[in-house]
Amino acid sequence: MQGRDNGPFALRMKDVNLKSEEQVATGPVVLLADTNRWPVAARVAMGLAGVGCEVSGICPTPGHPLQKVSVVRRIFPYSGLRPLESLAAAIEATKPQIIIPCDDRAVQHLHELHARAGQLEGATSSLAALIERSLGPSESFRTVTSRHGLLTTARAEGIRIPATQPVTCIDDLRSWRERQALPWVLKADGTSGGRGVRIAQSVKQAEQFFLEMVRPYGLGRAVKRLCINRDPFWFRPWWKETQSGVIVQEHIEGRPANCAVVCWEGKVLAGIGVEVVSAEGLTGPATVVRVVENREMTGAAERVARRLRLTGFFGLDFVVEETQRAAYLVEMNPRCTPLCHLQLGKGRDMVGALWAQLSNQRPPDIPPITQNDVIAYFPQAWNCQSEFLQSSFQDVPRNEPELVQELLQPWPDRALVYRAFNHLHQMTSFAATSPMRKSSG
Repeated sequence: MQGRDNGPFALRMKDVNLKSEEQVATGPVVLLADTNRWPVAARVAMGLAGVGCEVSGICPTPGHPLQKVSVVRRIFPYSGLRPLESLAAAIEATKPQIIIPCDDRAVQHLHELHARAGQLEGATSSLAALIERSLGPSESFRTVTSRHGLLTTARAEGIRIPATQPVTCIDDLRSWRERQALPWVLKADGTSGGRGVRIAQSVKQAEQFFLEMVRPYGLGRAVKRLCINRDPFWFRPWWKETQSGVIVQEHIEGRPANCAVVCWEGKVLAGIGVEVVSAEGLTGPATVVRVVENREMTGAAERVARRLRLTGFFGLDFVVEETQRAAYLVEMNPRCTPLCHLQLGKGRDMVGALWAQLSNQRPPDIPPITQNDVIAYFPQAWNCQSEFLQSSFQDVPRNEPELVQELLQPWPDRALVYRAFNHLHQMTSFAATSPMRKSSG
């Protein structure tokens, strides 16, 4: 791929941000890939750079939090229309030791890029090898991106999971009704942040949710995402007529919990487990968590990593049942999660453990950033004005003030069209919930 503009993955590098080109690499070279504008990529970049990695990123520009992090060396534009080409070009330019996806679409793009590279000869064969070295063997790709496939593998490993069934048509829900009481949880593949999760209280509601989940991405939806959310990546699934796989699960009464780990060729190097204290709604992401020691969760992560021979970061979501405190695995996030940058001491420092593996050195002896076991994510806990802010460790990146400002007021939210849409949505919601006033005439 060197020096060619007409190869299978060619893309001209316009607007590449070279923050410190004069610096000489002194540590492992890492490339972060992110198609969203969540805080995760920026926080992981800070953590990795802090332990000695040279970090570059590929992300949608402008307005991505990675652009506000002073320790990121190079920023490459992530094309919504040609994501594989832009990703391959960034890999060629940085020659990383590992590629770290920070959202689910970046994971899917790496899987697709591997498949395309594996069909070609020459330089692309090394690209396929790098992707496997970063994520794990290609045989595991389908499993980590399929909710049903992952849970089937987990059950085979003796991990506790809820009763689960794939749903391909309405009749599947009707047969499920014969053996599983309501409520049910429906989930769509390729979604995150709680957007693809619905809790159905009736069969009719479950059928409605299913039809919404399998509906192909429409042009109107893609245009709305572009104009309102500044997200160009929805045009590709619309063009490809992508349809998500759906599963239905029994509803477990309990507290949400999760763990995040970093692993290498199937061995867990470090990890953190938490229970959710506060979240954005019933199915939304956590805003405040409590660090816990839960051997059932960490053991599940070890078995999943070993079975799939995974490398890199991943997270597992659980529900801890209220009476017996049994942990049920409900899904996997095959990428960085909000826990991954936290350095909480020996065995709980994921960025330090990855640096040690890449450098062939002992893990750094870094003291925990806090002794408080309650952690408020920034800016999530601030956005919802959590009642736990004063009693928790506030995970604010104070040494990157530009990042703090960006996260408090994200670039897409500053657009006039977004503010107008949000104002109209709030007015519509208020009108829909306000009581009808009777005429006095």
